Amino acid sequence: MPAAPPAILEALRRRAGGADAVGFADFVDVALYEPGCGYYRRAARRIGRTPGTDFYTADSSPLFARLVVEACAQLLGPEAPSAFDFVEVGAEPDGGVLRGVEHPFRSARAVCLGEPLRLDGPCVVFSNELFDAQPFRRMRYRGGSWRELGVSFGDGALAEVELGLVRQPVPALPARAAEGYVIDAPLASAELAGRIAELPWRGLFLAFDYGKPWEEIASALPAGSARAYSRHTQANDLLASPGEQDLTCHVCWDWISDALKRHGFAEPVVESQEAFLVRHCSGYMAQVAARGAAQLDRDKLSLMQLLHPGNMGQKFQVLRALRRSSPAGQRKEAQVRKKN
Repeated sequence: MPAAPPAILEALRRRAGGADAVGFADFVDVALYEPGCGYYRRAARRIGRTPGTDFYTADSSPLFARLVVEACAQLLGPEAPSAFDFVEVGAEPDGGVLRGVEHPFRSARAVCLGEPLRLDGPCVVFSNELFDAQPFRRMRYRGGSWRELGVSFGDGALAEVELGLVRQPVPALPARAAEGYVIDAPLASAELAGRIAELPWRGLFLAFDYGKPWEEIASALPAGSARAYSRHTQANDLLASPGEQDLTCHVCWDWISDALKRHGFAEPVVESQEAFLVRHCSGYMAQVAARGAAQLDRDKLSLMQLLHPGNMGQKFQVLRALRRSSPAGQRKEAQVRKKN
């Protein structure tokens, strides 16, 4: 069983309040976000292809930023991008997809971990691999019941344990499943979407991430979807080296969509990254492809990686949703309709 660093152990003990185990979501929260020792709290470069980085994302490519700008301009429809603030949620320190890129928006800013999120008025709210980086619960079906999984640390070593029957509700949890079936339930990602949506802004919500519909999570992933990443290598040992490796699971697009609709967004659309870029950026991509037809430059290589089904094209999806008026504006409209 893997041993935990002292700072991680101390944080787990505080979460446990005298017990010798915590729920899996608490473990993930400590391993990723505990100040001073969590993976995303480390002063280290995580994204890129250089030695020492752990994974590569779409916004590592300058082309991706230009495609995002093109898609946003189309999705906003008749409204000019110059009326909107572009806000990226969950950017890396000193990062941001539009950093150093010309854009047509009124302003562009990135909100990093721990910074307050303020949204008001017309906005494009963008994220790239934000929701898959949230804590998640784990459950196993055994003996005719769903059981909550957690992590014990009583002797300083970490081990996955059953904490008892699932008590906290999970939307649409199947009544029955195959023996040993594991569900990784990304409830925190849906809660985050709700917190973003309840703020007083209107405009476009645009999230690039990887996920599944709930039906697939609950019936087609018997070992769950959680995994760890370190040095560009995927691993299944979620308890190894806490604070030193990324932990992630597929988001549930249904839950995020429901959170947005509860706050007045029109029906969200989820499609593969390949389909999204082809549908909303085809003109710009044609220009890239036509430049020096015989030359394979950096932009063309990036385009192949973003679109190809074997790379990012099908592995990642995009959720888009529009809200034409803010929550306050919607309440006023409802009052007017009621009076009339």
